[in-house]
Amino acid sequence: MDESRARDVLAQAGLERDAELLALGENAVFAIGDLVVKVGRDAELLPRAERELAIAAWLAEAGVPAVRAAEPKPLLAGGHPVTVWHRLPEADRPAGPADLAALLRLIHALPAPASFALPRRELLGGVERWLRLAGDAVDPADAAYLRARRDGFTEAAAALVPHLPQGPIHGDALPRNVHIAPSGPVLVDLETFSSDFREHDLVVMALSRDRYGLAPESYAAFTEAYGWDVTEWDGCAVLRGARETASCAWVAQHAPTNPKALAEFRRRVASLRDNAPEVRWHPF
Repeated sequence: MDESRARDVLAQAGLERDAELLALGENAVFAIGDLVVKVGRDAELLPRAERELAIAAWLAEAGVPAVRAAEPKPLLAGGHPVTVWHRLPEADRPAGPADLAALLRLIHALPAPASFALPRRELLGGVERWLRLAGDAVDPADAAYLRARRDGFTEAAAALVPHLPQGPIHGDALPRNVHIAPSGPVLVDLETFSSDFREHDLVVMALSRDRYGLAPESYAAFTEAYGWDVTEWDGCAVLRGARETASCAWVAQHAPTNPKALAEFRRRVASLRDNAPEVRWHPF
């Protein structure tokens, strides 16, 4: 789905007025006045959109600072799920690792919701769909390599013993998913909420340090604010490897229409094949 297609979907939903594109990834995200509208990539994502709205209501009831839905149910327009959210005020400053850690402590203290079930964190569950969307734009050998990695890490993850109690997690715990409002840090992007190893949320930042160049002092601020360093856990390497595999495959879906994404996909696959953890990965 490109911007043009996403705007067509907005028009079919009656929401096309002066829409400003904010992001284009798994969803196309637009600002429209005091609203934010998310257009899902395809109809397969409708159940996830429904769950994301249920999660927003649950977090509101629990008092967790998080983005709030403007409409309780998703629309389905042109075969795409569309959700509508209240737009947050301008950020006071960029979110930092310690802001994220403070919100994760709140989430990790929550019991499971009573009115609906959170899924397991199927970190590798999207690999097949992302590779399918990539089609012929990526080397079939690279796609086969990622499928084999997925299968290996799926088996290894099933044998892990967690250090922390299992329960609700964000699932994509990065500072970019925190907004600093006048009232303080607010959690955004709720669609990956799950019930699984809390370590999933913590490995993300360890990988940010190792692959994306997060400064060591920033990582230290994160672990200090959270109260524990996941790299001390002997299962860390398995969850890290699974996330690297998923992150690589996620880029593949953008390769057919974005040359920068194709170049980044090739960089990531090569670094995995070469067992080169020092190779930096980049946004595109």
